[in-house]
Amino acid sequence: MARRHEHHGPITADAIDRLRLARAEGVGPVAYRRLLARYGSAAAALDVLPNLARAGGRASAPAIPTTDEVERELHAIERLGARMLFFGEHAYPPLLALLDDAPATITVLGDLAVLPERSVALVGGRNASANGQRVAENLATELARSLVVVSGLARGIDAAAHTGALLAGRTIAAVAGGLDVPYPPEHADLQRRIAETGAVVTEAPLGTAPQARHFPRRNRIIAGLALGVIVVEAALRSGSLITARVAQDAGRELFAVPGSPLDPRSRGANDLIRQGAHLTETAQDVLDNLPDHPTRQGLARDPLFARGTPGLCETTPDWQEPPENPSDLSRARTQVIELLGTSPTAVDDVVRRCQFSAAAVMAVLLELELAGRIETLPGSRVVLLPDTGF
Repeated sequence: MARRHEHHGPITADAIDRLRLARAEGVGPVAYRRLLARYGSAAAALDVLPNLARAGGRASAPAIPTTDEVERELHAIERLGARMLFFGEHAYPPLLALLDDAPATITVLGDLAVLPERSVALVGGRNASANGQRVAENLATELARSLVVVSGLARGIDAAAHTGALLAGRTIAAVAGGLDVPYPPEHADLQRRIAETGAVVTEAPLGTAPQARHFPRRNRIIAGLALGVIVVEAALRSGSLITARVAQDAGRELFAVPGSPLDPRSRGANDLIRQGAHLTETAQDVLDNLPDHPTRQGLARDPLFARGTPGLCETTPDWQEPPENPSDLSRARTQVIELLGTSPTAVDDVVRRCQFSAAAVMAVLLELELAGRIETLPGSRVVLLPDTGF
């Protein structure tokens, strides 16, 4: 049987507010963090959200779930035997919290104690060869004797990684849809077995059927949970390479199993080796090169979080109040928009080139994101979005 959490008592008002904020239209993971940092609580952030979006140029108020809607979601999670974790909570996975765009909330089915354990991700193609699947399964079995193996529950290499890990230890599956919508459907039993000793993690609400756009978000969770990522049989345009890129940006170690140059399924992994990933043939190749800590600390580069503690909402990052003078903010808004374009721009560059304070620039960027006019990307970068007509 899967481990079930003890009853945690009534759902708190703060949990309801946090989930409403996380599910509000226009509030991405970074905006969620900045709102909490600036306003101190989800309740206070919800109060100002419509005005901030309007200041950023949005004509209509953003949609915010009602208290009843999020209470129903939280009760459904509880009935499933799962637990929702909010960014900043003690039980939230510490390595995942270091990502620039760590999820505001994750839902976990299984044993929360597995989340902070030393772990490595093992990913690869869905249309994997029999040899590739055997390599992945054997690697996972050996690694699971001393590490937690993380993967994405997909067909092919992912399934082999989970299956191999279960033979010797515990594994974590990061999935793209809701916990109650196993995907692919034939992996429903594998998902159940993973939850019995390890954990299944998702950012998606219950009832979410996985769609193509959900998988890159799932891939960043795979990378964020682990100290390193091993790639087995990935084509050049494989989703596994997205996972590898996120891992590299987050200071995680990269490993790749070499494959035949005649097999297009190996071109992505071989290219990673060419770019400096550790050539991996045995579990020892991983164990010898897996660091104790990531080499980069998430939002430490973000001006807002420059002197704060990345990944911990309890330690409120430094936030200077933006200027109260509306005309100053209006002029800052004009200047910031002029500095942005459809290519990603580093937030540091915007702050440096803008004649207003960092606090004013960050306030403007938050308003623009809530208005749907910009998108915040990993690596503290922002991009201007096409006019949506809100």
